[in-house]
Amino acid sequence: MRIDRSKTNGWLGHTFGPVLGLSLVSLLLPIRTGAQNSISNSNAPAAPVSGYDLVWNDEFEGATLDASKWTCRTDSKNLSTQKPENVVVKDGLLRLTLKKEAAGGKNYTGAGIISLPAFKHGYYEARIKMPAGDGWHNSFWLMKHDGSGTTDFQEASQGIDVAQNDSIDHRSYTVAVNKYNPLPTETLGYQRLPSPDLAAEFHVFGCEFTPAAAKFFLDGKLVQTVDVARIPQGDMNIWFSSIASHLGGTPKVDDSALPQEAQCDYVRVYLKSNAPASAK
Repeated sequence: MRIDRSKTNGWLGHTFGPVLGLSLVSLLLPIRTGAQNSISNSNAPAAPVSGYDLVWNDEFEGATLDASKWTCRTDSKNLSTQKPENVVVKDGLLRLTLKKEAAGGKNYTGAGIISLPAFKHGYYEARIKMPAGDGWHNSFWLMKHDGSGTTDFQEASQGIDVAQNDSIDHRSYTVAVNKYNPLPTETLGYQRLPSPDLAAEFHVFGCEFTPAAAKFFLDGKLVQTVDVARIPQGDMNIWFSSIASHLGGTPKVDDSALPQEAQCDYVRVYLKSNAPASAK
């Protein structure tokens, strides 16, 4: 996520901190097994890093969003208001419906979900397809939620942008680690990464977060490593959202592409095999 200008001197990823080391290491892409909402460890898909067990997931196989796992983003930010009604689960996919309609003083509506449990060190992964049409800021990120349905970060030690894409450019996305509290805020390892067309098909975005580093993966390949040893570290909820926005140099929302969907096939959390599996 990006920090609102009303709270800082600028947006994270553009005004703070150096880009830290970039490394490219090829690893095998985990094979999806058609898992249901609950997956036993014996049948769980493997993470692209060793030594982890699946502890929490949603495969979106039901008919509605699982209220025992998620709440909805409900703020009005940039060009859209985020509505729970725009969150749809259908045909094995989470679908964030993006519309041209007036709500909350905005001319567009988007959507987002936030996990109820929070985790800390582990490996996080989601299989996502970005929406077509300019004007949508799409985010899969990790940050402590304060329960308000907004992106306020007062309770967060850090946030991790696993994948941020502005739909004016489907062939790149950004990653970063954002240090929030204690102030001042700072961004570590902001990097714009080239990618295939993110609106043409699904891609798997992942992040391994340890006390020493955040390692970012695209389709099972390590694409960025960020040293995080010096920053405070706390629990994080999982976020996936799409909002109408001018970010990325978007002159206007492409109304001709609406209604549109940002889609997610699954979200999975893995913890170290010898770590307690409890979520706060």
